Amino acid sequence: MEILFWLVPPVVVTAVAMVWVSWLGREGRGEVDRDVAVARLSAAMQREPKRPTPYAARTPARDRSTGIAVRPSRRVS
Repeated sequence: MEILFWLVPPVVVTAVAMVWVSWLGREGRGEVDRDVAVARLSAAMQREPKRPTPYAARTPARDRSTGIAVRPSRRVS
């Protein structure tokens, strides 16, 4: 049992950090009004993108041959 006493300091530090972070976050710092957030989102959605997305311009790469011939598993007639 006494071999587990080394776990007590990390557990206490973790618990104190969790309580401290939850206490800091309870005030809702940086909270934006819901109507303002919706207006910002709609304005951003209506804007044209500055440049096209890079994945839309690329063509998918084709699998290159490994040089190994694969026979069909059954005969096709």
